[in-house]
Amino acid sequence: MLIAGFPAGAWGTNCYLVAPAAGEECVIIDPGHRAAPGVEETIAKHRLKPVAVILTHGHIDHVASVVPVCGAHDVPAWIHPDDRYMLTDPEKALGTRIGQPLLGELTVGEPDDLRELADGAELPLAGLTFTVAHAPGHTKGSVTFRLPEQADIPPVLFSGDLLFAGSIGRTDLPGGDHAEILRSLARVCLPLTDSTVVLAGHGPQTTIGRERATNPFLREPAAGHGTADAAAPRRGM
Repeated sequence: MLIAGFPAGAWGTNCYLVAPAAGEECVIIDPGHRAAPGVEETIAKHRLKPVAVILTHGHIDHVASVVPVCGAHDVPAWIHPDDRYMLTDPEKALGTRIGQPLLGELTVGEPDDLRELADGAELPLAGLTFTVAHAPGHTKGSVTFRLPEQADIPPVLFSGDLLFAGSIGRTDLPGGDHAEILRSLARVCLPLTDSTVVLAGHGPQTTIGRERATNPFLREPAAGHGTADAAAPRRGM
């Protein structure tokens, strides 16, 4: 399996291209702010053919390039229905204005073919099967995508802004809820094997085992403190 990722744009949001191998079809995850050039470079480097874009949530730092990327390759995009409105009204999702110079760089709107994700759905794309888990807390429509273990490759979780190395997603923006993100961590992350590789929306990769042992926010739901009110560090949007 090939997973090529790079941080893009003003918020350093990780965009991932996933394929069975070089020279094959691929899925693009979270093409955010200024991600389109990096997407094209990665496609050319690995001789990939995009077949879909899938989105962990609707914040502009994760979706800003979805329209041009989908348009350039004539592919559909998937997003959870609770975050769909953010594609056309990103400022409402943030509760404040982003700023006109930044907005001038964005193509706001829905791609021509936009489909909705559901909890527990399995997406057979590019010869791979992505399992969707609805994980609200950062936003109402946040999801994760999981790939099963393959041969000598451990399971992979694309966690979006649910879980980071040493931290979790912020919950101070519209639709955020700290107690809810703790419940999502308990339901989505804690049952996974320690060997599961976590590829987050921001920052370096980690594993479920490492986060289970060291991440204070992941330990909260493990201890049953599902209503803890500690503020999560801010990273991305």
